[in-house]
Amino acid sequence: MLKNRILLVEDDDSLRVTQAMYLEREGFEVDAVGSGAEALRRIAADQYHAVVTDLRLDEVDGLEVLAAVKEKSPETEVILLTGFGSVDTAVEAMKAGAYDYLTKPVDPDDLVITLKKAVERLQLRRQVAFLQKEVAQQAGIGQIVAVSPEMQQLMTLIKQVAQNDATVLIEGESGTGKELMARYIHHSGRKADGPFVAINCGALPESLLESELFGHVKGAFTGAIKDKKGLFEVADGGTLFLDEIGETSPSFQVKLLRILEDGTFRRVGGTMEHRVNVRIIAASNKDITSLVQKGQFRRDLYYRLRVIPIYLPPLRKRVADIKPLAEHFVSHYANHMGRRPSSLSPEAIDRLQAHTWPGNVRELENAIERALIFCQGEEIQPSDLPLEVCMPPVEAFESLESSDDMSMETVEQAHIRRVLEHCQWNRTRAAQELGIGYNTLWRKMKKYGIEPPD
Repeated sequence: MLKNRILLVEDDDSLRVTQAMYLEREGFEVDAVGSGAEALRRIAADQYHAVVTDLRLDEVDGLEVLAAVKEKSPETEVILLTGFGSVDTAVEAMKAGAYDYLTKPVDPDDLVITLKKAVERLQLRRQVAFLQKEVAQQAGIGQIVAVSPEMQQLMTLIKQVAQNDATVLIEGESGTGKELMARYIHHSGRKADGPFVAINCGALPESLLESELFGHVKGAFTGAIKDKKGLFEVADGGTLFLDEIGETSPSFQVKLLRILEDGTFRRVGGTMEHRVNVRIIAASNKDITSLVQKGQFRRDLYYRLRVIPIYLPPLRKRVADIKPLAEHFVSHYANHMGRRPSSLSPEAIDRLQAHTWPGNVRELENAIERALIFCQGEEIQPSDLPLEVCMPPVEAFESLESSDDMSMETVEQAHIRRVLEHCQWNRTRAAQELGIGYNTLWRKMKKYGIEPPD
């Protein structure tokens, strides 16, 4: 078992030797030095679990030792030894990051007890950090791939956003990873020690959604046999993720607005005010701006939610991320299946990059899992990727909805043009993506008068 390493800084020779011997007898590994200057050299060169230093030293005093420790290794605990007349200074040192102080003459047993508590605190912090990392990985945060310029720019923004508790609104098509990004913001922020609670607002009727979020009191409605906390209370001190916020009704939005404004709410059927400290991250696959313009979403709530707006681009608009994402999913599911990871053939990568991915990252993940099930060799081939001929992207439908002509020919023409544009007018790739032969594509292009740009 590794011993806890302690740096002891004491300019009194006899006291330094006595304290070092006592600490070593109690199981600590001790480096004992007689000056602050020597302590600075040791701190720069080695790593310690804790530092015990006299406050008053020649040239370099205990406060300077404390500052050096916190700069080099913020998690290392510092205990100050001080005379009665310097207690005020020791208290100020604790505000600067010292763990505790002991007044001289120091009882050896008190020093050992304080050191053990300090080291225990350090170990607990490390365990918490490790568990947070494990939780983050289990939450899928390792799946975030940011190779494309669009995603790199977005991740830079998100890292800044995570450092404060401002409300965030994430918009993007289904399958782009809005909840994954919300979890990343939570686990990277100041409320990472608190819970992350998610709810799909579009999956519940309004009355049940209100009870789930705000809770209810006994007798509030049929079946309310006891008081129940809502998710706002469950998420207190952490983050509440409101997915599909655009599906909520205007009457519910009024109640949500209140808690965003003053942090208070009442349980369903109750009169008592409850206050919570929760970070709100909302998400929608609908364009909230257009909902506001149509009167389907409250403008005041929109501005409360949209303090930090984030738009997740669809996968078809960040083609550079497709290959690394696919390779990540190959490794992930191969490990899950207990098999050696297969590689993606160049032809398979071309096929993945030619697909328009209406289901975005979620569809890509499912396609890779399916490919690993069917792949018989060491390399995934295009034949292992039976990608369905996809429906036109959202933009294509939105443009068609504004037209009176919704015939099959019009839809087919718009879809073929969109796939050709996505494939940069490479007819071979477009035909493969559409699931038709090259000659068939050529005939349809001629039929509809589709020609590449000059």
